[in-house]
Amino acid sequence: MWPFLKYFIKNNTLVEETDPMKKFLIVGLGNIGDKYENTRHNIGFKILDFFADKEALTFETQKLGDICTYKLKGRTFIFLKPNTYMNLSGKAILYWLTKEKIPLENLLVITDDLNLPFGSIRVKTKGSDGGHNGLKDTQDKLNTTKYNRFRFGISDAFSKGSQVDYVLGEWTPEESNQLKERLEKSMELIKSFGLAGINNTMNSFNGK
Repeated sequence: MWPFLKYFIKNNTLVEETDPMKKFLIVGLGNIGDKYENTRHNIGFKILDFFADKEALTFETQKLGDICTYKLKGRTFIFLKPNTYMNLSGKAILYWLTKEKIPLENLLVITDDLNLPFGSIRVKTKGSDGGHNGLKDTQDKLNTTKYNRFRFGISDAFSKGSQVDYVLGEWTPEESNQLKERLEKSMELIKSFGLAGINNTMNSFNGK
């Protein structure tokens, strides 16, 4: 094959090869199962499900998670909902980064955050796991704290000793009413990450 052509043969079909720098892995953290579907801890899944519904995308169960692909202006976004449960999220993330040959700087991990007011958005390029088991495993598997994360505030409106019940609890009716606008904003953020880059995305969305 000619090296200047970005195509390869697969199953006797000419397939366009995607530039690795234009491929992005967007990971929503959460737990699988109906009982977790509408819980605060599953906001990562909820954001990707909302995006997929808006763009008529369909998730397919593959190795270590549910996957779908979205293309926009020459960029390829691979959405991943790990099926490893929250505590082993990093295993799925590392597998799909490696399989799709996606550079670490093109990874965005979406997670809930107790330290932010409900619906607040904070995008960072590095940081500690903050006690979040999904981020802890991601850090362990990637062997770095320097990866992009999109933290969605769920607030800390719980009494002493009831953190687990709060995180694994469902949204209140008031929160549910406000979620749609926040989900739409989250969808815009994901597109911005791929099109405008992490720094412009932080400037445009943090605190909004």
